[in-house]
Amino acid sequence: MEQVSLACQVDLALEQLDGELTGMSAGTIVIQIRNDEIGKFGIRHLPLDCGTREKDTVGMTSEQVRLLRRMAIEALRHKKGWTHGEMAYDFVLRQGQLFVSVQFESNYNMANVLFRRAPKARNRRDVSSE
Repeated sequence: MEQVSLACQVDLALEQLDGELTGMSAGTIVIQIRNDEIGKFGIRHLPLDCGTREKDTVGMTSEQVRLLRRMAIEALRHKKGWTHGEMAYDFVLRQGQLFVSVQFESNYNMANVLFRRAPKARNRRDVSSE
């Protein structure tokens, strides 16, 4: 399978979330990465107070969702040197203006680190010839 850049993958993932993002005023987009490929992705909605929500609450327009996608792709410039982890894009709409922050989380597996450092295991034949 041909390698698709992470930027294209982020754009495709957010395109899939377009319908859900339109009309939202705040939340967190979560993207999980393994080997520089997106696995799971979705939105963590901020808790809503069901009894007091205003009916006139305005969420993002489709243009603001496109802006969010561009900002998410531009934020990838800050991802340095890791291939496994998670990206979380926090967004909020305040007075009609979109604010986005990103948090990168790199993940490493100690078993892989130790495996690379361990000397080659000797088999029984090597031990018996000593």
